Amino acid sequence: MIKTNVFCRVVSLYGVFFVSIIYAVMEKDAKIYVAGHRGLVGSAIVRNLIAAGYTNIVGKTSAELDLRNQQAVKEFFDNEQPDYVFLAAAKVGGIHANNTYPAEFIHDNLAIQTNVIHQAYLHDVKKLVFLGSSCIYPRACPQPIKEEYLLTSALEKTNEAYAVAKIAGLKMCEFYNKQYGTSFIAAMPTNLYGPNDNFNVETSHVIPALLVKIYNAYKNNSPTCEVWGTGNPRREFLHVDDLARAVVLLMNEYDQESIVNIGSGTDLTIRELVMLIKDLIGYQGEIVWKSSQPDGTPRKLLNIDLLTSMGWQPEIALTDGLQETIAWCHQNGIFN
Repeated sequence: MIKTNVFCRVVSLYGVFFVSIIYAVMEKDAKIYVAGHRGLVGSAIVRNLIAAGYTNIVGKTSAELDLRNQQAVKEFFDNEQPDYVFLAAAKVGGIHANNTYPAEFIHDNLAIQTNVIHQAYLHDVKKLVFLGSSCIYPRACPQPIKEEYLLTSALEKTNEAYAVAKIAGLKMCEFYNKQYGTSFIAAMPTNLYGPNDNFNVETSHVIPALLVKIYNAYKNNSPTCEVWGTGNPRREFLHVDDLARAVVLLMNEYDQESIVNIGSGTDLTIRELVMLIKDLIGYQGEIVWKSSQPDGTPRKLLNIDLLTSMGWQPEIALTDGLQETIAWCHQNGIFN
């Protein structure tokens, strides 16, 4: 049974006694380890924590700490003794990377999450949030996708290795809670974008890849810009700062068994996304669709009722978020 991060208070109302459940939030000076603190997700969590007044945040680069190395992770936990853990470190990528390096995707992600989750248990971490991905759900899911649809049918083949690893991670959290009484929860974000993303066209996700491709076509005055697929699949996108607000909320207020979807609640076709980015960048050329390349899952829209029932709502509209990301790319040398 999950070890809940709560305490109880007995209160009296008109002579009748009630038990009031009060969540124990992270202390402002608690030691908080953000695994993957320089990546898209981890850096957003760090920004959120700093803005909220947390003062003892720990992070290590992959050069400083190889999370695939069991002994190195053990020594890190021995030395740092974190109170809370956000597990945002992972090997990630788009369709091309997942198709090209499936062995690395399953090996590296299994190693990272196994080492961190197990050491969190051994070192009595108060609570851990494991970040998965909406790709864990079956290819042919009813839409919007509810948390209960997990493992109800076959996965999408183009990202199966990554999905299997992430499913193993969330199940590891579930079973450690059941056997050891830990408080490990799992959040499943939709497609994310924002600052500190991977903008390598060969290995990145859809939005950073499209931003770089279309900007390069704009910069070079190219008459055409080639984009993989047909443009017909529908995708949901969430700015990473909205994700960070959600996972910090979950860390402080959520202690149930279910995984939690994190999304925007709306989607659009890849074709519509491309045209939006094209307009924001100002590219006047023609988009050429390379339909011989895979589209991936036809549609992937998350049901976010569980999260919104806790009072969370996305705040950053896609157009605004894309404009901010484009400005960040200019400021940080991605567009040059």
